[in-house]
Amino acid sequence: MAGWHPRVLLRLRFSSTVTTRQLALAALLCAGFLQTGCSSLFFYPDKVSYITPDRLNLDYEDVYLETNDGETLHGWWLPAMTDEPAKATVYYLHGNAQNVSAHILNVAWLPEQGYNVFTIDYRGYGQSTGAPDIEGALHDAETGLRWLAERHPEDNQPLFLLGQSLGGGLGIALASEWVQREEQPALSGVILDGTFSGFRLIAREKLGEFWLTWPFQIPLSWTIPDEYEGVDRIAAIAPVPVKIIHSARDGIIPFHHGMRLHEAAEQPKDFLRTDTPHGATFILPAYREAVLEFMEGEL
Repeated sequence: MAGWHPRVLLRLRFSSTVTTRQLALAALLCAGFLQTGCSSLFFYPDKVSYITPDRLNLDYEDVYLETNDGETLHGWWLPAMTDEPAKATVYYLHGNAQNVSAHILNVAWLPEQGYNVFTIDYRGYGQSTGAPDIEGALHDAETGLRWLAERHPEDNQPLFLLGQSLGGGLGIALASEWVQREEQPALSGVILDGTFSGFRLIAREKLGEFWLTWPFQIPLSWTIPDEYEGVDRIAAIAPVPVKIIHSARDGIIPFHHGMRLHEAAEQPKDFLRTDTPHGATFILPAYREAVLEFMEGEL
């Protein structure tokens, strides 16, 4: 499973001796962050095709969406694999590394359970054009949800949003605005798996883990807009039910992030403590079943 991969931090190696070259690198790194912001900490895309739905024996449709600012987004529509009408549709927002083809296994089990799945790559990922940043990714997530609304405007089928890691951070902002604006179709539930409680907080923590960026963790985190912090937004998702999933063994997004989100959320809400690595929740059938029970309870 793909994890958290800050682009710059991965490319720097620890040394016990601070050299002039390393100090110069730190200065250049921080100057770059101050000019461009810390958005690069949240995005580690690539164009590699890891696995396609047909290799998993799934029916699928390639979807290409045009954004208002001129980018083209690629996504997959995976119809439910049952003779009966689909129980609901799940809109899946993936994590920060690689692209949707590396994350598809997280939702590949849902069509067999009677659920449609729609998922997109944010700008700069996979076949999607452009370069990623927080504002752009939020716009892309909304573009995908609006496509779902337009695809079946007369359909009263339940709709769930499932966001993992970065996708959960984007999903909180999107769902809170969608609910407050009373957009249609209404969300039936929001599922957040391994999600950080705030863009600023997780950036500060990640910068604080590396000796070159540790002294600059606070000023650099201030370059991130504060209007999308999950702990400030999640309460606005109510009365739509929220299920928060977080692993006590998550080495990428610490467990306290999930707890903070749960504390900030309004009822109805549910918390599932898991015990898998980051991004690996749905390897275990018991955790899949817990999500199915949550969704079926809202049908």
